[in-house]
Amino acid sequence: MSENNRIAYLSHDGLTDPLGQSQILPYILGLEEKGYTFTIFSFEKPEVFQSNKEVIDGLITGKKIRWVPLPYHRKPAVLATLLDLYKLWKAVKHEHRQQGFAIIHCRSYITSLIGLKMKRQFKTKFIFDMRGFWADERVEGGLWNLSNPIYNFIYRYFKKKEKKFLTEANHIISLTENGKREIESWKIKSAPITVIPTCVDLALFDPAKIKSEDKISLLKKLGIDENDFVLLYLGSWGTWYMTDEMLNFFSELKKQKTKAKFLVVSNDQIDLNNYLHKHDVILTSANRKSIPLYISLASASIFFIKPSYSKKASFATKMSEVIAMDVPFITNSGWGDVDILGNKFFGQVLNDISHHGIAEYFKLPNNLKKPDDSQTSKIELSLDFGLDAYARVYQSTMASPSFEAPKQ
Repeated sequence: MSENNRIAYLSHDGLTDPLGQSQILPYILGLEEKGYTFTIFSFEKPEVFQSNKEVIDGLITGKKIRWVPLPYHRKPAVLATLLDLYKLWKAVKHEHRQQGFAIIHCRSYITSLIGLKMKRQFKTKFIFDMRGFWADERVEGGLWNLSNPIYNFIYRYFKKKEKKFLTEANHIISLTENGKREIESWKIKSAPITVIPTCVDLALFDPAKIKSEDKISLLKKLGIDENDFVLLYLGSWGTWYMTDEMLNFFSELKKQKTKAKFLVVSNDQIDLNNYLHKHDVILTSANRKSIPLYISLASASIFFIKPSYSKKASFATKMSEVIAMDVPFITNSGWGDVDILGNKFFGQVLNDISHHGIAEYFKLPNNLKKPDDSQTSKIELSLDFGLDAYARVYQSTMASPSFEAPKQ
């Protein structure tokens, strides 16, 4: 390992957010045990920061991890992000002068603006952990309307920066093989690309650790009978997730299994007033530690994701979590690497999720059946797999040549 093993980890998501606790901190803690020193720069939302700050402090106390929480600004939208970037630049630059970072590890596009600037100005190494085609996601998700001149400009700006990130980074992380192939098809001279899917902590998401009395207690609390078929949806509701199609799937399921329940575990506000089976939909929320218990109640899990260009590079966290808990999943084709993973794990991938397609699915003799356990392997989705992959990326990045500014 290089003598300078200091990593600056930049995230526009907060450590106190559910995503920060599930998809950022476990990696940082694991890589710290492998000998790396971290300074984490994250943007924290006031409503969750105060309630969860002590949890994060408790996890990193005594570790070689320094946390620099910055306030997240929401409004006005564009100016708020510019303010966040200014605060981040000042904070990272100050800490670099104090510590001297070897690598600036940037999660997604916004923080990569700072990573690229640090590389150009201070010759630090830069990892572009892209998490998907972010600018295209914003457009396809309806968050940026390109008929608006401001969003049109922002989109074009980030598409130009995207190529800079890809060509000037020391290393690129893609969540999917499909995303990697798309980048390689652009015929640009990009940095090396490593595919690391959204991994899961198998020590936490372990079906063997679920106690039957805890399951019975939770079923009773939620008003679910032990013999009910439980269809699970986990996570954010809407935007990329095709909620109407999932509710239609449940309606068809009710024709086959009249006592079925749809358990939706989400922090979002969900309006089901006009839904025919609303009394059989159970809306609840859960903290990270209790998520495995909620998953253990499921007979199957569902997540339909809008198939689009940007979703080639997406990997749903919930998929890794339900796979780890041995729960079969039902999803649609056309996003991420799901067409490969559906055959490898307990997955059923539907090519047609129209009313007709879903009705035809329920005519199949083996619908909702769980495949043989021997066909599956969770290793490549485990946190340990991800940690080893990130450690190799760090080592190769530290050994890569120093940056030379591009000729003008």
